[in-house]
Amino acid sequence: MDDSIFAVQRMRRHGTNFAALVASLYFVACSAAALGAEKQFTPVFNGKNLDGWVVDGKNQKDDTWTVADGIIRCAGGGFGYLRYDKKLCDFTVRLQYRMSKGCNSGIGIRGVVFTGPGKTRPSFASYEIQILDDAGKPTNTHSSMSLYRYVAPTENAVKPAGEWNQVEITCVGPRIKIALNGKTVQDIDQTTVKSIKDKPLCGYFMVQNHGKPIEFRQVELLEREPAAKSAEKDENTRG
Repeated sequence: MDDSIFAVQRMRRHGTNFAALVASLYFVACSAAALGAEKQFTPVFNGKNLDGWVVDGKNQKDDTWTVADGIIRCAGGGFGYLRYDKKLCDFTVRLQYRMSKGCNSGIGIRGVVFTGPGKTRPSFASYEIQILDDAGKPTNTHSSMSLYRYVAPTENAVKPAGEWNQVEITCVGPRIKIALNGKTVQDIDQTTVKSIKDKPLCGYFMVQNHGKPIEFRQVELLEREPAAKSAEKDENTRG
């Protein structure tokens, strides 16, 4: 006799409500599926062109930012940013980057449109997460994965020029968490740091051209619901 039939018979002997059990299992399965769907990342770089992105900056040529083989390639020269053309508040973004030797670049989060003046750079207006060819060096407020000029990373987890690095950045309200190559290097609440406590909680995500070649790929985004809205929704559901 099939094992499943034995299971049903055992449940009947012990007074188990078979229909209720099936309903419960179905609910759990649906909930898990919904949770998985809610947490799904969406590619924001299609691997073919720069649709959905805007080049901001000065002295950048038409071929400064190009796409080939599923990779965003910055040729260097000039100064500026490649900006994802949608404002974000609470989110997780993950991507891979590969530096040239001596590279200096960055990832801007919650920034404004760069128009030339220094005050519109993410390192002033919001945050620049530093990208630097500094593998093996001590950390400071200008090293890889620092919140540039404000907060040093807890460790230097960067791989050297020529190798791909994987970074994941999560912003939820005032909390910012950054993981590089699987290691958490930033996890702060900006309200606890005087120099950044008033930084904006919404803005643009961008990558930087600071004169040296650099490449990016597999850029994915997960937009998160603010904690306050999520709590309000749960309360309304219970009510």
